[in-house]
Amino acid sequence: MEKENLEKIKKLIREIPDFPAKGVLFRDLTTVFKDGEAFRLVCEELKEEYKDLGVTKVVGIEARGFICGAVLAHELGAGFVPVRKPGKLPADTVQRSYEKEYGTDVIEIHRDAIGENDVVVLHDDLLATGGTMAAAYELVKSMNPKKVYVDFIVELSDLNGRKAFPDGVDVRSMIVY
Repeated sequence: MEKENLEKIKKLIREIPDFPAKGVLFRDLTTVFKDGEAFRLVCEELKEEYKDLGVTKVVGIEARGFICGAVLAHELGAGFVPVRKPGKLPADTVQRSYEKEYGTDVIEIHRDAIGENDVVVLHDDLLATGGTMAAAYELVKSMNPKKVYVDFIVELSDLNGRKAFPDGVDVRSMIVY
């Protein structure tokens, strides 16, 4: 992405101190999503990143990962797969529990969502400590796809979220703080 466009997007990211817990500086991307030009730039950059990699499925993490994840799937002609909290998916699921910044949580994916011929982009808006995405990565990898890419719009490098993934995992971030 051109430096000028990247700076425009960074300026739109709202910082909310002490959310969801005291001492946390929350980076809110809804201010990027509500700006038509910025949202278009982010979605175009995502498409450019993955357009030549044979992606067949985009997996979006609840809930903000659904926003650009669904657009990316559409732009690539790929399927979209949601990863959700327990009890939200209607068919047979597999789940993983994980530690996150503020406690323990669980995510699920449909058991039949990914096949061994799939090339998958796992997408979420932000990488902090990596717990949610690492659990999603484990779920997807358990389905034996050909390849898995892990993608974020923003990465908070001081929280070392990349360390949540095994060596060799292709982790990509558009903006790194």
